[in-house]
Amino acid sequence: MVRINLLPHREQKRHARQRQFISMAIGLAVLGIAVVGLVHVVIAARIDNQGSRNKLLQEEIAKLDEQIKEIDKLREQTQALLARKQIVETLQANRTEAVHLLDQLVRQLPDGLYLKSVKQTGGKVTLVGYAQSNARVSTLMRNIESSPWLASPELVEIKSVPLDKQKINEFTLNLQVKRLGEPTAPGAPGKAPGAPAAKGGKA
Repeated sequence: MVRINLLPHREQKRHARQRQFISMAIGLAVLGIAVVGLVHVVIAARIDNQGSRNKLLQEEIAKLDEQIKEIDKLREQTQALLARKQIVETLQANRTEAVHLLDQLVRQLPDGLYLKSVKQTGGKVTLVGYAQSNARVSTLMRNIESSPWLASPELVEIKSVPLDKQKINEFTLNLQVKRLGEPTAPGAPGKAPGAPAAKGGKA
């Protein structure tokens, strides 16, 4: 009977399997390292790409900020120009206002009444003057109501004061200037139909 020793053959197979396992492990390790490296490269490339995009966005945002500042400056300049335009238009519309005011004061001022001061603030005018009697002040107020340029007379106060060694009435009167342009009523400018003539008769 022949006996065969299988121990060396088994040992050789075991060593072969070990070498195959080690080779596969090394291959898998190399493959894993390669995959990790590839992923790292891809991620790094995407990070760089995103960084470039972010930088571009920041540059564009900075440009937009500068444009917004320029737009704000232009808006402020536009507002300033509009305000100046409004002032010029107002001045042009009311450039004859002082002339009409003085003209009407002369026309509507009755005899026996003298003005001490005339002060205008916007459309409001304050008159301070002297009158021989209260009736003269009432006549002035009626004349103002009939004026095409003056309106809303309001007596603030009237009091007796000494002047040139005699008693006389000092009055303060507020009125409004009409800003309606040139009057359309026929007759002389600044005079309403039926208004008293300059230096009207004594009240």
